[in-house]
This record gives sequence, structure tokens and C-alpha cells, in this order.
Amino acid sequence: MAKKEITQAEITAAIADMWELLTDEQRALTAEHLEVKRYKKNQVIYAEGETPNHLLCLLEGKVKIYREGVGGRSQIMRVIKPVEYFGYRAYFAEESFVTAAAAFEASIVCAIPMNIITQLLETNNKLGMFFIKQLSIDLGLSDERTVNLTQKHIRGRLAESLLFLKETYGLEEDGATISIFLSREDLANLSNMTTSNAIRTLSIFASEKLIAIDGRKIKIINEEELKKISRIG
Repeated sequence: MAKKEITQAEITAAIADMWELLTDEQRALTAEHLEVKRYKKNQVIYAEGETPNHLLCLLEGKVKIYREGVGGRSQIMRVIKPVEYFGYRAYFAEESFVTAAAAFEASIVCAIPMNIITQLLETNNKLGMFFIKQLSIDLGLSDERTVNLTQKHIRGRLAESLLFLKETYGLEEDGATISIFLSREDLANLSNMTTSNAIRTLSIFASEKLIAIDGRKIKIINEEELKKISRIG
């Protein structure tokens, strides 16, 4: 079956929060240069050390922002959901990417050249405030995650990660299953622990009837207790 093409109207509707800040002339310039890119599951979107040159916006799918650590173990710094912007901080900082990005699942990304964004910012104060707000939100979330992943014990970190995934991606129609299917390795990388510790702690949570596990599906049974564990750390 052929992949359905995303129309210009669908793209502009998805990025309406930014699009509505532009003049008609700026919209025409942006539309002329934006690209739609498709990524397969686990495909790298950008790598550490590469030069940033596009503002990226996730239209469909799920994306992880991560850094490679010691011994080949990576740390997931952030997760991206539709419609969120990413990949532009390093450009504004005039540095190469210090993180990498990859698709958790098949994803569609809108890419706008940063030289076009810079051109827009020179004459559009509202767009400048938009990106200041986006960066501020991302920094706040990053600070909170850093504290959670460095000060909490294993149980607290895993509980926090499960709640974080639930808040980010929501639940399936049953109102309990987290709407993302992570490998145990990815869940461990999100929780700053080894894969074996993540597997063991998940099993303990399941035995305590806090969650139910079905392959990569995780169903939250006792959210209040998970919140308590996360707070205690």
C-alpha cells in the first residue's frame, strides 16, 4: 500500500502554533523550503557531533533524544511527541549536536532550514518569544529529569519513568495501558539504570500489582502507589 502523502494544509494545521505567528509572506517563504521526512523504527534522525541545520517538528510517531555513554550504554534525555519542536538548540548555541535523536517507531518529521528560521526571527518578535518559551519549557523539564534520575533510588526512578511516559504519550483505549511499547533497554536508558535492573524492578512492580506486563505493553494498575514510590525516591 502506498504511503499517504501529507498535504500542505495538514502540515500547517499541525504547526499552527508557529504558523499563525507568521505573515503571509513569511508563510510562503517557509512553505517553499520545508521538507517532510519519514523515518523507520529505530532510524537515527541526527547524530552526536553533526552540524544542526534544521528546525524539526514531529508530526507523527515518537522520538527519543539521547546521549551515548560509557560502554555503549545510552541515556535517554527527552522523549518527543507530536507536535513538538526539536533539533534547534545547538544551532542557536553555535555548536554541534551534543545529543542524538532516533525514532521509537515509524515517524514523520517536518524540517525547516535554520537559515530560514533565522531570517524570520530578524523581523518577527512574536516568533522569537515563541522559541524562547519552547526552550524555557524544555530546560525546565530537563532540570527536573536530571534531579529525578540522579537523586532517586531504582524503584523511584522506574516509577517516575512510567508516570513520565504516561503523561507524555497517554493511555490506550482501555485507560490503563501506556501508549508506547518500549524495549527493556530503552526503558532502562530512560530510567538511568542497567537493563537487568529495569527488568527486575518491573517484575517486582508486577508482583506487587502496581502494573501488568504483556510483552512490551505496560498497564498501570495502581497509579497512586507509583506516584508515592516516585515521590519517596
